[in-house]
Amino acid sequence: MTKVLVVNKDSRPLMPTTPRQARKLLSRGRAKVYARRPFTIQLLYACRGYTQPVTLGIDSGYQTVGYSAVTEKEEVIGGEFKLLEGMSERITERRKYRRTRRNRLRHRKPRFDNRKRKDNWLAPSIQHKFDSHIKLVKRIKSRLPVTRVAVETAKFDIQRIKDSEIQGSQYQQGEQYAWKNVSSYVRHRDGYKCQNPNCKNKLTLSGAEASKQKILQVHHLGFWKLPPDRSNKPDNLLALCSKCHTPANHKKGKFLFGWEPKLKSFKAETFMTIVYRKLIETLGASETYGYITEADRESLGLPKTHNNDAFVIAGGTTQVRCQPLDLEQTRRNRRSLEQFYDAKYLDIRTGEKATGSTLFSGRRTRNKNLNDENLRAYRGQIVSIGRRSIRKSRYPYQQNDLVIFDGNVYRVRGMQNLGTRVALYADKNLTADVRKIQPYLWRKGICEQLTS
Repeated sequence: MTKVLVVNKDSRPLMPTTPRQARKLLSRGRAKVYARRPFTIQLLYACRGYTQPVTLGIDSGYQTVGYSAVTEKEEVIGGEFKLLEGMSERITERRKYRRTRRNRLRHRKPRFDNRKRKDNWLAPSIQHKFDSHIKLVKRIKSRLPVTRVAVETAKFDIQRIKDSEIQGSQYQQGEQYAWKNVSSYVRHRDGYKCQNPNCKNKLTLSGAEASKQKILQVHHLGFWKLPPDRSNKPDNLLALCSKCHTPANHKKGKFLFGWEPKLKSFKAETFMTIVYRKLIETLGASETYGYITEADRESLGLPKTHNNDAFVIAGGTTQVRCQPLDLEQTRRNRRSLEQFYDAKYLDIRTGEKATGSTLFSGRRTRNKNLNDENLRAYRGQIVSIGRRSIRKSRYPYQQNDLVIFDGNVYRVRGMQNLGTRVALYADKNLTADVRKIQPYLWRKGICEQLTS
């Protein structure tokens, strides 16, 4: 059952209550709405403030974060948090505008010595994702009396992969536990799919199903080399189904003999490798790994989701589950004041429209002769000239805000014509006069995911 979070008069978090009890308190004037996402009320009278231990589990990730807060009897809040994407592209766009603007200053003073990086510096895109993890945990802790935080930092244990004989109390489950760590990483990296491109057994299983039916097996790529490479390092392992991973296919002349496929990069785990220690230290949390979570989740018979992983990380077993609250991160404001619209020409080779950056001179670098063909010769009749648009005032609506137009609710795509018209997401290109629409829901920062 969904719970309503509660804070006291001094904004200190208390134990959550039921929606029915919250409606009574609000209708009688004994409480007021404190915040949304998740919905929280604030008591207007003094109370004892009795609380119970609450454990918050965080399934950290590169794109989606799972969270779950549990007590001894129930799960009080849980769901998934989708992080904002496209940060690297926006940083690149900002750098492009900044360089163009600075190049117009002929006698700009050199400032190379001013650019110094602080200790423990992170790339802006990674720093943003790290800060989003911290922001989510702080928001939950400000509305729930969390006494312990547990974080899953990665799907696999990198130290365990590099040294399978590492000692420590957390590694006393035996040799098979170490192999499960590596095999879990390989299956997750390969998307729980057979990597044979000609596989006729196209089944995609994960979690309890893959373990029960044993569809996927881990194959050593270097068995055919001289001397054979039978090491358990990840770049020598690949996921294959039981129909492809047969002794016959290992023989000379078959597809496994001499096969060296290009393996995928593991961007999400690379991100966690960079920041996981900082995440643990900042939150003061206990640490766990994905292969441990997977084993515990399978023992409970739960499907693979970020929410279920977070529930297991928090120590959930037989507690009553709540309705998931799925959140997403949106931009608060588009702070770019300048927008460049490239000129468009008719490409005389195809007769279609092409931008000026496409039909360019071919020059790529200033200090090396790595120039391509000069495509400016193919510029035909100009269709639209290039221009710079400067925003001179703050627009009332931002992207993804919900508005009412003609009795229907639409999502805002952007502002046009110097803020006089609003572009809306619809089946066709739809714009409306800003005076004819009404605000329905502002979507800033951490918001509840839209169902449609």
